[in-house]
Amino acid sequence: MNDAALNDLTLALDRQHVFHSWSVQGGLDPLVIAGGKGCRLWDYAGKEYLDFSSQLVNTNIGHQHPKVIAAIQAQAETLATVAPAHANLARGEAAQRVLSHAPVGFEKVFFTNAGADANENAMRMARAVTGRDKILSAYRSYHGSTGAAIAATGDPRRVPNEFARGHAHFFNPFLYRSDFWAENEAQECERALTHLKRVIECEGPGSIAAILLESIPGTAGVLVPPKAYLEGVRRLADQHGILLIFDEVMAGFGRTGRWFAFEHFAARPDLIVFAKGVNSGYVPAGGVVISETVSRHFDERMFFGGLTYSGHPLAMAAIVATLDAMAEEGVVENADRIGNGVLASGLSRLAERHAVVGETRGLGVFHALELVSDPETRAPLPAAEMATIKRALIEQGVLPFVVENRIHVVPPCIVSEAEVAEGLAALDKVLGEASARLG
Repeated sequence: MNDAALNDLTLALDRQHVFHSWSVQGGLDPLVIAGGKGCRLWDYAGKEYLDFSSQLVNTNIGHQHPKVIAAIQAQAETLATVAPAHANLARGEAAQRVLSHAPVGFEKVFFTNAGADANENAMRMARAVTGRDKILSAYRSYHGSTGAAIAATGDPRRVPNEFARGHAHFFNPFLYRSDFWAENEAQECERALTHLKRVIECEGPGSIAAILLESIPGTAGVLVPPKAYLEGVRRLADQHGILLIFDEVMAGFGRTGRWFAFEHFAARPDLIVFAKGVNSGYVPAGGVVISETVSRHFDERMFFGGLTYSGHPLAMAAIVATLDAMAEEGVVENADRIGNGVLASGLSRLAERHAVVGETRGLGVFHALELVSDPETRAPLPAAEMATIKRALIEQGVLPFVVENRIHVVPPCIVSEAEVAEGLAALDKVLGEASARLG
């Protein structure tokens, strides 16, 4: 079968039989991807695309890393699957590798299949340990699409799915669109913490099991919090016996130029939720890194939770190989050097050149361009215009991650200076055209 026939078959099978997530099914026209390597993907016609999305911000080590592929193949030849009740070397080594990057005082890992069920189980642990019911989380957040995870999510996708009990929300800091009439970062931080304090008081401190926060909210817009914010949240949690859960699903494992994003801030959680970059999504995996205090609670008590594929050997082998390769090849350091260097400076120049860019923000290879139709009113760029920009970038050979009025600039952590320059040139051209259309 030639490439054109493979392309047609792929599209036909997809449209006939595949039900897509977060989509109106009738109008879909998905891009066909045939293969990939490093920061590049290609279709059956051989057209290449620079992956500036890391797919769903998860291919931190890039596509088809040979060491990770080899590890999956070797594990498949030895033991392709095993029940979670048994001890397995790949699982133990994966836990060891994850814990080697966690703060002192974290001693165990509970493995899941993805970030959503990792958040589910972190909340379950917090409720069991505290004997309380409520989970507080931010309006500008995304924690997954399963029962409690989507209820904890703040963005509007939770509204048709709010079937889980015990969830309340608060406004997290975002100076560019401040909910607190703040004029600077210090004001935004202080007022956001005062707001959270009042929410805790109004919801009843004795009823709250945990505060669940993305260290740096990703889908909501790469919202880097003020330096003192997470530390202030930690203090509020400690005052009321509330556990603190950091969701590092998107921001963790090199994305910000650190192993965990919370390392940029002076705050330590009780539970760390991870997925995505831990093995670049080569085999689905997630988990919860558990502090000693939480872990010991279950030494003499049942943990009422479990998954058939918890610690699946193929996923665990991928974790071990990914984290080893990242350490050996300086991948996290590359994300720091490139992301906080040529990428950040290049995006700042785009913001200066194009009025359509209201703000650029981020850390490492975790940035966002906030696009506006009017820089004075900061009115978000309409959906139709964002769709035009997305199409234009794809035509330029760049795969973007577009959410609402934002372009999230999130290439793999292995991205080179030359690839950043290529992506920035495409953004410059497309944003220039958008600015011209807006007059």
